Amino acid sequence: MTDKRADDRMNEKTTGNARGVLCLAAGLLLMGLGVFRGETATVLNKAVNICLECIGIG
Repeated sequence: MTDKRADDRMNEKTTGNARGVLCLAAGLLLMGLGVFRGETATVLNKAVNICLECIGIG
């Protein structure tokens, strides 16, 4: 006979793994969409500006 607590822990692990995989897939999908739309140059430009502002040049 299986322990109910062990079953609950296993369900929590698989649910957590499923959530992690779903979040990873959503993140990759959105990153791909941004690359497809050509937003990489915009993101790089903003990153450079923020970096230069932090060190006092921009």
